[in-house]
Amino acid sequence: MRQARRPNTDMLLADIGGTNTRVALASGGAVSPDSIRRYSNRKHGSFFSVLEKYGREMGRIDYNSACVAVAGPVRNGRAHMTNLEWVLDLDTLRQATKAGNVAILNDLEAQGYALGHIPDKHLLPVQGPPCNMPGATRLVVGLGTGFNTAAVFERADTRLVTPSESGQMNFPALGREECAFCEYVAERHGFPSLDRILSGRGLETLFAWRRQLSGSAEQLRAAEIIQAVARNDNRHATQTTRLFVRMLGTVAGNLALTYLPFGGLYLTGGVARAIAPYLTRFGFHESFENKGRFREFMRGFPVFVIDDDYAALTGCAAYLNGYSG
Repeated sequence: MRQARRPNTDMLLADIGGTNTRVALASGGAVSPDSIRRYSNRKHGSFFSVLEKYGREMGRIDYNSACVAVAGPVRNGRAHMTNLEWVLDLDTLRQATKAGNVAILNDLEAQGYALGHIPDKHLLPVQGPPCNMPGATRLVVGLGTGFNTAAVFERADTRLVTPSESGQMNFPALGREECAFCEYVAERHGFPSLDRILSGRGLETLFAWRRQLSGSAEQLRAAEIIQAVARNDNRHATQTTRLFVRMLGTVAGNLALTYLPFGGLYLTGGVARAIAPYLTRFGFHESFENKGRFREFMRGFPVFVIDDDYAALTGCAAYLNGYSG
């Protein structure tokens, strides 16, 4: 739980995803847009290699505070990335930055702290009523290299964001097609987790499965699949994305019933932004609401896409600065 306190300045912020790391500076809780840099993880052996490069590009900087968001579990000040063989702990981060105040958050936890600090222009409405319940629970759902969630609770002047590793839960297959796909994933990867299915690599695996059923070995990357949908020149890409969206709707609906986020369910991450134009067209809301006699109840949850690649950096700054509303 984070209590409000006096703002810090000269903050170092970082968001370590499964594929890329974003680094920035902030002063008084506001991220400096000119300071944002993005690095490919495969070109670096550790976060500290990224930090050294950032320091060379930005010049000498004295940090008062540092906060790093990581795509993986954080326990006792030590983080293990889920889809990246990097390890980070508070002592090493403190030594590397020389900062007096350091923190490591799960990346979805950081996204949760960003809510309320993201401009409305970066919140794309998908479905549901306007958010008119101040203090209501909110839920962040991340779709990128992997999948994860974080619930956001408001208590007086304090915000509590609860990280999870829900991406490691199994996918709740319902129809014949979904069950067959889960069997395909299980045969190749041992376990059909949400992280394996509702992610960029999941979209690629889904496409490969559909092409195999039609007797083709064609394989596309996630970005290429979405591009093909936009061009409307590959029916397998369109069918793949449609099924992906409907599976996402099913899982998002389950999560909505679990957390009751009447303050909004927020889809974030590179995959969420990529499929945002197709959520309505491909039936996200039908799958989301497909909960039997609770169908009408499901329409009470607002759903948004966070159209901001740097929202986790904003959340890191908000965390260091203390939650103030």
